Amino acid sequence: MEQFFQQLTNGLAVGGIYALIALGYTMVYGVLKLINFAHGDLFTYGAYLGMTLLTSLFLQDRLGAVAGFLVLAVMVMGLVALFGVILERAVYRPVRESHRLAAVVSALGASIFLQNTLMLIYGARFQVYPDDVLPRVAVNVLGLEIPLMRIVVVLASVVMMAVLYFFVQKTTIGTAIRATAIDQGAARLMGIDVNRVIRLVFLIGPALGGAAGLLVGLYYGQVNFTMGWLYGMKAFTAAILGGIGNIPGAMVGGLLLGVIEALGAAYLSTAWKDAISFIVLILILIVRPTGLLGERVADKV
Repeated sequence: MEQFFQQLTNGLAVGGIYALIALGYTMVYGVLKLINFAHGDLFTYGAYLGMTLLTSLFLQDRLGAVAGFLVLAVMVMGLVALFGVILERAVYRPVRESHRLAAVVSALGASIFLQNTLMLIYGARFQVYPDDVLPRVAVNVLGLEIPLMRIVVVLASVVMMAVLYFFVQKTTIGTAIRATAIDQGAARLMGIDVNRVIRLVFLIGPALGGAAGLLVGLYYGQVNFTMGWLYGMKAFTAAILGGIGNIPGAMVGGLLLGVIEALGAAYLSTAWKDAISFIVLILILIVRPTGLLGERVADKV
């Protein structure tokens, strides 16, 4: 039973990371009906930027563990968000009015470019995060020793999802985002700056991906320039599992996928861990193509 709960908490932590990346897919798809295949690489940039800033600025020594971690997270999210805006302006906006296939090809090309740029800068080897960024302690929860970093990952993902949901549902800017998702032409007639809304979406989505990359680096202690593809595919699976375009659905899908993977690796075989994700994707497409909570993409009427 103890092993089960350890795997459950581990699955929730990994699922929280999937969920943060899936939220980026959901934001972009909800507004542009576009799968941003370069999103996984922006997540990888977050992991590498976190490592670079940690080793160069010594934030933990200057500010302490908690404050240093928060400042680091804000810096990484801001830089990756900037990359997301540049990506939208350089790659997606020129083909926005073209056939949807043009945007897909542009996304794949951007993914290849970003991945190889990262390899040329940092090299092809695994990069290792500094030790003891956060205290390596365990928290006793109902007699179960859970690593602090595992709790931080779960809480961070849930809090960011909740803030994003409140922002989209309860604010004026969020209303503009939802209006643009329904009908861009009508949104323009109502005085909404559609280009500004799309820029905002490409700020928020990559920022969440960058936060996920930082959490992966802190959680596992090492990163690789190719990891964006695998994490991106799993996050895409999580988005479909919960319901593409659905913010709570992305969170539920990510957490559920992480738990399924962790339990499958523990009780079946670690060799099947990655295959389980795609088996889940196939099954959900067959049984419920709109996802567990339903697809939130409004149709024009």
